[in-house]
Amino acid sequence: MDPVQAGSAGSEAANGNSSIEFARQAARLAVDLHCEDVRLLDVRGLSQICDFILVASGTSDRQMRSVAEDMEELAEEAGYQRFRVTGDSLDTWIVVDFVDLVVHLFEPGRRRYYDLENLWGDSTDIDFQRPRSEGHGDEPAKG
Repeated sequence: MDPVQAGSAGSEAANGNSSIEFARQAARLAVDLHCEDVRLLDVRGLSQICDFILVASGTSDRQMRSVAEDMEELAEEAGYQRFRVTGDSLDTWIVVDFVDLVVHLFEPGRRRYYDLENLWGDSTDIDFQRPRSEGHGDEPAKG
């Protein structure tokens, strides 16, 4: 993965989607792509780096890389650009930075070790459940 690609989402994407709606779409995508224990955290006022943090566990390094790529496609469709993608040498932790939203995809053991949810314990969980009208299967995304 390339370490840096310039770009910025700003408060609103080019097509008018708010950053919170983009964050919700990304969380739904993670669930759709079989990530486990997906959490979307509102860190506005707590972080000087981003507004939202998405944390999810992957089932394999291959799946996590695929989810990261699909997140980039979602961002492009929503008018956002990826700023940076980084990962450790074994792909047990992949970070995709969209400026307003930072996505952390973890191997479950690595996620327990770093425990970002505890680090951002003062944050608020954001509900990203699909409205019933979207009708994507019987199990809506949890948030």
